[in-house]
Amino acid sequence: MYWKEKDSDEVRSRPIHEGEGSIKTRGFFDEVSRLPIKFQLWELDPGVSEGSHTHQGDDALEEIYYFLEGQGVMWIDGKDVPVAAGDAVMVPPGIDHGFRNAGEKPLKLVIIWGKPKD
Repeated sequence: MYWKEKDSDEVRSRPIHEGEGSIKTRGFFDEVSRLPIKFQLWELDPGVSEGSHTHQGDDALEEIYYFLEGQGVMWIDGKDVPVAAGDAVMVPPGIDHGFRNAGEKPLKLVIIWGKPKD
């Protein structure tokens, strides 16, 4: 048995972590995967952002961002980090972070997150 999904199925649009504007999100295999991760495709129009946030305590998460198209800027632990297609960024638990589409075209990325091993 196997599962197949398309990035155009069940797209949601919503603000994330009180960022500016709405981010288009598409989760993959949420109902069938037994892995301890979530896997989503995100798309941000110019000027849209994921708000600054931290995952800690019982909600501690490690996140991996892989940028597919466009350009933006992440803020990670007080530092501005330019990002563009082909960049991957991992943010460990307890680190304040977020990002914005700083370009003139959509910023498209894959985000994977889950609870890190102890």
